[in-house]
Amino acid sequence: MFASAFFGPHLTETARLLPVFDHAGVDRRYFSRPPEWFRAPRTFAEKNHTHLEAATALGERACRSILERCGLSPTDIDAIFVVNSTGVATPSLDAHLLHRLGMRRDARRIPLWGLGCAGGVSGLAHACQYLEGRPRERVLLLSLELCGLTFLSGDYSRANLIACALFGEGAAAVIVEGDEIEGRREGPRIEFEGAYSTHYPDSLDVMGWHVVDEGLQVVFAQRIPQIVRREAGGHFQGLLDRFGITRDDIDHYVLHPGGAKVLDAYQETLALYDDDVAFSRSVLRDFGNMSSVTVLFVLQRLLESMDPRARGRAWLSALGPGFSSESLLLRIG
Repeated sequence: MFASAFFGPHLTETARLLPVFDHAGVDRRYFSRPPEWFRAPRTFAEKNHTHLEAATALGERACRSILERCGLSPTDIDAIFVVNSTGVATPSLDAHLLHRLGMRRDARRIPLWGLGCAGGVSGLAHACQYLEGRPRERVLLLSLELCGLTFLSGDYSRANLIACALFGEGAAAVIVEGDEIEGRREGPRIEFEGAYSTHYPDSLDVMGWHVVDEGLQVVFAQRIPQIVRREAGGHFQGLLDRFGITRDDIDHYVLHPGGAKVLDAYQETLALYDDDVAFSRSVLRDFGNMSSVTVLFVLQRLLESMDPRARGRAWLSALGPGFSSESLLLRIG
């Protein structure tokens, strides 16, 4: 086993910690490089170059796939939003993709970096809010994270071991259209109702990166489930109050599966049924935590499960560096 061989000689509590792989709620994950790649020491420059190469290839595939599904050409897109926190590039990833896709020369580029696991919710909110003032435009939103490429071969910390058990890689692309775009897509109609953020004091050390000589070192505090138990109820109630609705108005819960214990904390604190978090748990099981990408996979599974005539309201929520909760309300049908 990779983790046992890697951490065993250096971490005295390895035997006690290895069961985290059995309890993480993750059965499989996908990575852009084979296991052998991670065993050798890599410089930050090498890992970042690999990230740009792999991210542009995967991002292009994801973008072309959603364009094809929607019957659109790259020239139909007016702006591209790219959410990412696992690599650094200037020109940013959106510039590389704009040229590879063959988008118009006047298309706008909006890179969103450093939002971590909250980036999928926040990026979708930004795209929707952008279109409120541009109702005749279309946005291509891409969330892409290659968490594996941030692995540090010289980091034998507990945080790195837990990250090794939990995080995966992936990409999700979404087309968002302004209200005055004509034509009806197949499947349920989805409308943006609003976004809501809560930022917690004295929490900058909860989640993020330490930039070290070898690259990006994960910061992943043990107390995240405790923060969920303490704060999630207030954040949820704040969102309900902001939009003048009640809990009974929420039909679907699309929660970022930061980990099995995080989902347990959400379920306990908000008194959710198993069905309310079933899609979150299934995405975690099948793909691991892909940072910002994950919640969009959960949303996709919800939409694929619904009758095209179904109606309801979905609450999307994720936690991210800052430390903050980001939420989004969507009306379906």
